[in-house]
Amino acid sequence: MADTVQQMLLAHADCDEPGLRFEDQSWTWCEYIAESLARAHAISAEADPDRPLHVGVLLENTPEMAMALAAGALGGYVTVGINATRRGEALARDVRKADCQFLLTDSRHLPLLDGLALDGVRVIDTDCAEWDRLVASGIRDREFRTVDPMDTFMLIFTSGTSGEPKAVRVGNFMVTMSGSHLVTRFGLTADDVCYVSMPLFHSNAVVAGFGPAVASGATLALARKFSASGFLDDVRRFGATYMNYVGKPLAYALATPPKPDDADNPLRIAFGNEASDRDIAEFGRRFGCEVYDGFGSTENAVIISRTEDTPPGSIGQPWEGVAVYDRETRTECPRAVFDSRGVVTNLDSAVGELVNTQGAGMFSGYYNDDEATAERLDGGMYWSGDLAYRDADGFVYLAGRAGDWLRVDGENLAAAPIEQILLRHPAISQVAVYGVPDVDVGDQLMAAIVLVSGGELTPSGFAEFLAAQPDLSPKAWPRYVRIAGELPSTATNKVLKRELRRQGVDVEDPLWIRAERGREYAVREAAAGVG
Repeated sequence: MADTVQQMLLAHADCDEPGLRFEDQSWTWCEYIAESLARAHAISAEADPDRPLHVGVLLENTPEMAMALAAGALGGYVTVGINATRRGEALARDVRKADCQFLLTDSRHLPLLDGLALDGVRVIDTDCAEWDRLVASGIRDREFRTVDPMDTFMLIFTSGTSGEPKAVRVGNFMVTMSGSHLVTRFGLTADDVCYVSMPLFHSNAVVAGFGPAVASGATLALARKFSASGFLDDVRRFGATYMNYVGKPLAYALATPPKPDDADNPLRIAFGNEASDRDIAEFGRRFGCEVYDGFGSTENAVIISRTEDTPPGSIGQPWEGVAVYDRETRTECPRAVFDSRGVVTNLDSAVGELVNTQGAGMFSGYYNDDEATAERLDGGMYWSGDLAYRDADGFVYLAGRAGDWLRVDGENLAAAPIEQILLRHPAISQVAVYGVPDVDVGDQLMAAIVLVSGGELTPSGFAEFLAAQPDLSPKAWPRYVRIAGELPSTATNKVLKRELRRQGVDVEDPLWIRAERGREYAVREAAAGVG
């Protein structure tokens, strides 16, 4: 196994097989490497040796993005993934936080930088003549410093679902190890085509899309961004046999109208995380592939994998050293006890934070944020911020993020198990459960629901469905139900619950309200004063 991304790429430098595809364009591996070397030389020649050579990329999944990743690996400098959905001062903050010396962008994204204080960052429009000149002048030899496995390959910002995004140091070894592991696990070869529609400024696409392609010599086929209606056309056009995902793409694809020939495609494997049990099974059936879902964060310090005997609702078995701890007592939480209905009877004590008891794992710390790094590595363990519980056999069940621990009418509730139950309804495509302030004390439970295409759900039908779920606590019936057209989300398809909490009940979407002690929902079409 190659120890660095530099080594993995150079192994294909003389290969004439397809290496990179985008829309109707294609490059062999040797062409892809040569173009990336030219960019690495062009950047290095323009760099200030007294500043960190950090190159930000504000791009979607285009050839320039793929070449920027390879250029950084070959040239031995750090590529910084800049979230293309950030705006204004938040965008400028990320660029400054990462100490970018250059920022590569294109004509689509250049207007986002208007008026922003970037503190001496050199902005390069890759669609302009200046960049063409720099690349053309860049030599294509391989004379760069030898990269060390623990050198930082990229700075990748966290999704920011629970606070300001932090720049994670992603080491070369993380990418090579993950890529090689997935190649072995799924039997990927140079004959495969890895379809990457998740953003390459995020870790999922880098370690689960770019990494396996480079490790195996498979073709890296890019989509500018994920499209629920267009992904199957892409799969067929590229001949894609493997795809990665994070968040809700499976749900988005399943929400499109089914067609009789959906399974007539070359896709063999879909690998990712955060899909529901229902979506995993239905996506595999509908599109004729195997879906493998796991759990891992950008920091890659807590990893959990599904096994064949993983029970419904669980995300699998944790890797060695991963456990569920009470942050206050610094002790492992007791295993969950289930009653005959499948309800956890000791939720208060069983729910804790997912930790890596052996330390940081592959987490190398946050760049320019010692305080956040110290918080994550408190007491020599890695604290993920994700709530979970484990059953007697050690299987892990997510309970949400730290902010998803709700206090409703004197009882603690976890959001994730409630979401899993609501997703059993065939008309529901996506759901987010969260707390809104109770006028007295604690929280009131609110659910924002997106229906499948053509799906129908009535207040009375929803109440009947809830009453029929034996493992749903009466306290877990949502007080408010919002029927939304879509849920606010990050670029990596993770729901922004803090935005839903901020919006509260004053929304234009249809809202159903349940009486505090009742079991029936009344419809409020629009909030007073909204519009």
